[in-house]
Amino acid sequence: MTQQAGTEGPKAPGTRGDGAKTALSVVAVLGLAALAFLGVREGQRARLVPDGSAPPAFPLRKHAGGSMVLADLKGQVVMLDFWATWCPPCREEMPSLVKLAKEYESQGLVFVAASRDEGATAEQEVDYFLNRFQPDLKPYVVYADDDMARAFQVNALPTLYFLDRDGKVTDAQRGMLSEDGLRRRIERALKK
Repeated sequence: MTQQAGTEGPKAPGTRGDGAKTALSVVAVLGLAALAFLGVREGQRARLVPDGSAPPAFPLRKHAGGSMVLADLKGQVVMLDFWATWCPPCREEMPSLVKLAKEYESQGLVFVAASRDEGATAEQEVDYFLNRFQPDLKPYVVYADDDMARAFQVNALPTLYFLDRDGKVTDAQRGMLSEDGLRRRIERALKK
């Protein structure tokens, strides 16, 4: 029996073909990428306010009028989200944050949506965003100035913090989370 040019003969038992080698290479590359991603995530977390820290008491101007200080919320678990109207991941994550804030409110969760919109038109931009896209967000919106952003080491949006019932940081996340990821963090924060 003659073999045609360009075709391979039968493989010996225990040897792998090119497809299997390629698949193993892809799995190895994906595994290394996953480890690198987790390392970056952990590095990002290390650059946020550490767990157990009590954030400084900044007066926060509410979008709906009046002001508040995070210390006023002691006794409740606070989900503090730094966001902006111009931030696509913030806009994508916001419906889940509002939905879960309402769902867990009866269990002692308070949502504070700290807008990083700046400049003379910040209030108008936030108001337009709220009216057009997310009217249920209105009661949660406050304005976070540069001092507050520095204190919370916010250098990317969204950045999410959880404060325990004593007002201390228990968890932080830089970057958008899925609704399931948010739910897990909320439930963990409420159990502490």
